[in-house]
Amino acid sequence: MTLNTALPAAANPIDTTRPDAPELAAYGDMPIGVQTMEFSHADQIDILNTTADSAPTYERPLTVEVWYPAAAGTEQGGSYTAILRDGKTEVPLTGRAARDAAPASGATYPLIVISHGYPGNRYLMSHLGENLASKGYVTVSIDHTDSTYSDQAAFGSTLLNRPIDQRFVIDQMAAMDGPLGAIIDADQTGVIGYSMGGYGALIFGGAGVTQASTEYVWGTPNGLLERHLAGSDTHEALIDERVKAVIAIGPWGKNAGFWDADGMAGLRKPTLLMAGGSDDVSVYAAMRTLFDEAVGTDRHLLTFEHANHNAAAPMPAPKEAYALAAAGDSGPFEHYADAVWDNTRMNNITQHFATAFMDMHLKGDAEKAPYFDLVTKAGEGVVAVDDAGKETVDHTYWNGFAPRTAAGLMFETKKAGE
Repeated sequence: MTLNTALPAAANPIDTTRPDAPELAAYGDMPIGVQTMEFSHADQIDILNTTADSAPTYERPLTVEVWYPAAAGTEQGGSYTAILRDGKTEVPLTGRAARDAAPASGATYPLIVISHGYPGNRYLMSHLGENLASKGYVTVSIDHTDSTYSDQAAFGSTLLNRPIDQRFVIDQMAAMDGPLGAIIDADQTGVIGYSMGGYGALIFGGAGVTQASTEYVWGTPNGLLERHLAGSDTHEALIDERVKAVIAIGPWGKNAGFWDADGMAGLRKPTLLMAGGSDDVSVYAAMRTLFDEAVGTDRHLLTFEHANHNAAAPMPAPKEAYALAAAGDSGPFEHYADAVWDNTRMNNITQHFATAFMDMHLKGDAEKAPYFDLVTKAGEGVVAVDDAGKETVDHTYWNGFAPRTAAGLMFETKKAGE
C-alpha cells in the first residue's frame, strides 16, 4: 500500500474554529491589527559569555508581535512568515490580523503577554494572540533571545531571563506612545506562558525558586539564578502589581526541583494551569503538585487526558513539518502535534478558557464565572433538557460545551488556603 502524503498548497491557517468548539472559542467582533516591534533591554547579564570570573552585560534584543483592536472598517486577513522547529525552514501562516492597521480609538484595552517554550518563537501561540485581540485585548508575544528556533543557546539564559523578559515587555508596552500606546491599559495585565514560558510566568507571579536550582551545573552559572530565589529581595522586586492573572500551560520546573512547597506558596496571582495528562516533559504529576502547593492564591487545573507536552498551546503543525516527517525527519512535526488530540481542537479549548479567565480577572466580568463551575470529569456531566430544549436542574454538563464535546477533559479548582 502506498501512503499518500501530499498536502494542499494553501498556507497554514492559525484562525480555525471547529464547529464543535466551546462557546467562547470563536473570534470576537473587533477587527484586529498586528505590528512587529523591536525592543532592547539595556545592561542585562550576557549568560552566553559569562565565565567563572566575569558576568558581562549587553543590550538584550527582543522581537515581539503585537495584536490589537483595529479601527472600525479594517479589512481582515493577513499572513506571517515563521521559522519551523528545525531552525531554518520558513513557513507561511495565515490569520485575520491586518498588518500595521490603525488601532481603534476611544477606549483602552487590557494587556496580555504571551511567552513561548524552549525553543519556540512568537508565532507558536499566534492563534491565541489574534483571538484574544479580537475580544478587546492588546496581546504581545515575545521572541525570547537565546530561546527561539533560530538562536537556541545555553539553557541558563532561559532560566534567568524568562520572567525578566516578561516584566520588561510590560514596561515597554506601558510606556508606548502614539495611537497604539493610547489604547493599552497595562495596569490590567495578564501573562500566558507555555512550558518555559509557564516557568517564567510562575516565577513572575510570586513562586520563587529553590536554592538547589540555583546551583545546578547545567543551569544558570555563578549562582546568578539566585535573583529569583524564594524569599529574596530581588525576587520580591520582580513581582508586578499590574499583573492580575496568570495562565501557565505545561509549566516546566517542578519536575527538576525548581520549586518546593514554600516557593509555590508564594504564588499570589490567580492562576489557570493547563496540562496534558500524559506529559512526560514537564511531568503531569509534578504539575499536579504545583496546583496543590500554590496555597497562596485561587487556582484552576485544566487537564487534557492522555495528551502529552504539546497540550493546549502550540498552533497546528505547519504542512512543511508533515513534508519533513515524510522525508524521515519527524522532529518538527512532533514539536507541534499530539498523538491523541487534534491541535485545532486543543487551541479552541484554550481560547475558550483563556477568554473566560482573562475577562474575569482583567475586565471584572463576573458573568464568566459559570464557565469555571464544572464537574471535575467532563465525561461524568449529565445532559438534561426538557422538551423545549431548556436545561433542567439535573443538567451538569460543562457550561459552554455542547453535549458530547467536552470528552477527555478534567477541571479542578482550589481556593487560597486550600
